[in-house]
Amino acid sequence: MQNKFSIFILVVFLFLGFFLIKQPVKNLNLENIKFVNIAGQNVQVDLALTPEAQAQGLSGRKSLEKNKGMLFVFSKSDKYAFWMKDMNFSIDMIWIGENMQVIYIKENALPSSYPETYEPSGNAKYILEVVSGFSKKNNLKIGDKVEFVY
Repeated sequence: MQNKFSIFILVVFLFLGFFLIKQPVKNLNLENIKFVNIAGQNVQVDLALTPEAQAQGLSGRKSLEKNKGMLFVFSKSDKYAFWMKDMNFSIDMIWIGENMQVIYIKENALPSSYPETYEPSGNAKYILEVVSGFSKKNNLKIGDKVEFVY
């Protein structure tokens, strides 16, 4: 009888533990991101979710407004290299890890730098492109937290 009671108590604790332990966050609805909160700023973003949109990026645009940018969202973390092909203005590129922290910053990437590529030493899942000078103006540093706003 003691053995059956012990098993019953164990099952009850396991059952309660399953419901009381914080469940993992469901997959984020990334296509609904409107802003990236970074360095105390809300940057309104266009999204580059597909390989085609990622290849195009900001290429061919005439300019980029202050506090606007483009967020590249990849399906997995990797060492994504970026270049300035067909760019008409300078930008800051910010690589963001899965842990939502800045892992690498390329400040003031110039259109004339093409075909040079820029790549982090670690894996990133997101890359944010913003106007040149944003990182310096807002004192952005490696390790800073990033948040998506829907």
